[in-house]
Amino acid sequence: MADGGSPETASSKHTNRLAAEHSPYLLQHAHNPVDWYPWGEEAFSEARKRDVPIFLSIGYSTCHWCHVMEVESFEDGEVAKLLNDWFVSIKVDREERPDVDKVYMTYVQALYGGGGWPLSVFLSPDLKPLMGGTYFPPDDKYGRPGFKTVLRKVKEAWDTKKESLVQSGEFAIEQLSEALSAVARSEKLPDGLPERAVQKCAEQLADSYDSKFGGFGSAPKFPRPVEIQLMLYHKKKLKDNQMRGEAKYDLSMVALTMQCMARGGIHDHVGGGFHRYSVDECWHVPHFEKMLYDQGQLVNVYLDVFAITKDVLYSRTSRDILDYLRRGMIGPSGEIFSAEDADSAEFEGASRKKEGAFYVWTSQEIDDILGEHAPLFKEHYYIKPSGNCDLSRMSDPHDEFEGKNVLIERNSTSAMASKSGKPLEEYLKIMGTCRKKLYDLRLKRPKPHLDDKVIVSWNGLAISSFARASKILMDEPEGTQFYFPVVGTNPKEYMEVAEKAAAFIRKHLYNEQTRRLHHSFRNGPSKAPGFLDDYAFLISGLLDMYECGSSIIWLSWAIELQQTQDKLFLDKEGGGYFNTAGEDPSVLLRVKEDHDGAEPSGNSIAVINLVRLASLVAPGSDRYRHNAELLLAVFERRLRETAMAMPLMCCGADMLSVPSRKQVVVVGRKPSQEFDRMLAAAHSSYNPNRTVIHIDPTDAEAIGFWERNNENIALMAKNNLSSDKVIALVCQNFTCSPAVDDPKRLESLLDE
Repeated sequence: MADGGSPETASSKHTNRLAAEHSPYLLQHAHNPVDWYPWGEEAFSEARKRDVPIFLSIGYSTCHWCHVMEVESFEDGEVAKLLNDWFVSIKVDREERPDVDKVYMTYVQALYGGGGWPLSVFLSPDLKPLMGGTYFPPDDKYGRPGFKTVLRKVKEAWDTKKESLVQSGEFAIEQLSEALSAVARSEKLPDGLPERAVQKCAEQLADSYDSKFGGFGSAPKFPRPVEIQLMLYHKKKLKDNQMRGEAKYDLSMVALTMQCMARGGIHDHVGGGFHRYSVDECWHVPHFEKMLYDQGQLVNVYLDVFAITKDVLYSRTSRDILDYLRRGMIGPSGEIFSAEDADSAEFEGASRKKEGAFYVWTSQEIDDILGEHAPLFKEHYYIKPSGNCDLSRMSDPHDEFEGKNVLIERNSTSAMASKSGKPLEEYLKIMGTCRKKLYDLRLKRPKPHLDDKVIVSWNGLAISSFARASKILMDEPEGTQFYFPVVGTNPKEYMEVAEKAAAFIRKHLYNEQTRRLHHSFRNGPSKAPGFLDDYAFLISGLLDMYECGSSIIWLSWAIELQQTQDKLFLDKEGGGYFNTAGEDPSVLLRVKEDHDGAEPSGNSIAVINLVRLASLVAPGSDRYRHNAELLLAVFERRLRETAMAMPLMCCGADMLSVPSRKQVVVVGRKPSQEFDRMLAAAHSSYNPNRTVIHIDPTDAEAIGFWERNNENIALMAKNNLSSDKVIALVCQNFTCSPAVDDPKRLESLLDE
């Protein structure tokens, strides 16, 4: 097999330039008969020399339809000849070069109203887009033009009306550049707009809520955690303002959504973690790839709902995701890998891979593996002899799911235990034992390709979730039982994972002299520099590490990274952050991203980071707030008119407008159980408008940091130097309540 790709059927005949690359996606195409180039001057020069268009294909290594197009077209000799004769063909890994992907995805979305991967775009030799699309079948079918038809039409258009094509591409880039680099029309948002934006976004989400299966919108359903964050934030705001709000904003919306996701087939009940999305409305049949950015965000929203409800369903789901990452997605030095493929071989030596082959089961397999417990397990997980994937309700063009089952819980565990007549404890043990047997057998199947690329931004999201879990999960009820695949890890171990991942990035992807990040790592740092998302997401993760009890060095590094982010990406006159530093002439657009989609936008995370930093340190506090205000003013019109497209930015805008952010200061000697318990109490309730600060009065490095950055904190520590007790103070603008030394009393104070 190629490196995680399709079978090397042509390896003895063909090897192209991609064989020298590090990206798993590019290596998957290294033996195609297509004469691929990586993105770079060599390809651009060749197109100029030959005066031919560029065919740009963008995807990623765990993308199902990218694999389909490779097998159907890029491994086909006839298609390869057309590409090689008429075009210069370039392959781009969108995870390695999100800046390049952003330019041409924006073009395709603007032109056709939608996009996706694989992204297929034709460019002039000077990189202006001529036309584009996504997946093309090789021949005309599905009501879509075939790829060979498209190639011939582009060739004909280039030969007959090249000048008008190039002019239209130049005009498109000019229009997009103007639209995507907006400047603030004022210094800050008008009073009241942040609150109205949060309200409007909540209303729009509520209008699209699926009251039967949870989620917002119809199939296909993506787990978009930013929507959950907005709804939780809005509910908290109503509570703080002593307003009940309308019934449609009830927490039950979030609860049903997250319960249905956890019970659905989108959740891997055997091995843990969540798949990319569900093709149906009931979260049943997923698109099977697993992405790190989904796992990190989902952990955090499950932690938030656990903090509100104390329901162990949510804490167990958080642990399930984190333990999935620990088992299979972390490298030897603590680095966290990016994704697992949707496709895999059904058996060793299979001629082609199938989507979901690693994850689906026949009814007979369940009988053979589980024996006497098979009937109970099959009823619990809706296993049917004919398969439970209702093909009339999903796209299955290659008949890959016929007779197959995706595990899904259609009823609660307590209801199923009651129906079986077994005590809940016994029932849970049986289900856990069965899942363990399936897990052990599944390990013998050919595994999906693991994309072992390390992406800074996605590691930042995961670092945040591991750090927060280390304290929030200390608040689980005593005696909570966990059954495989949730292994009952001591929450302290989660912080160790976060620290190792952060240390890997600092060692391998950060230049201490220039204070700049690289974007990704595989067999060495990538050529691509760090982008806005890398800085913003990593800063957020480092802030969570510090607030949840880790060393002051991570807070210090976060401040350092913020300085670099401002230097490289901040529009100092127009406000907001560009997604790139603007140093690569081959990237035609500098975008101020604002859409909170599968991943939050860098600007949304950035504004929240600025609010948090302003509440932590005194020097620069006004600058942080000013940059946040100007950033939000850039997106004033979008916040006013299309709030639903940017739910996390709505939250960030409201956080900035809160008159006084609550601060919890924990002072005491660490490490100690008393210190950990007090810090866990500080994180025990949900409040995104709270900052947690901790300091050990015997830690000279920490004292020195706070003397430079916030003398009030240093003074609080010095006043407690002679005490062996761990104390906590609840403050606003560093006007503090009397100190408490009991974690339960701190929890009560925070609930008031």
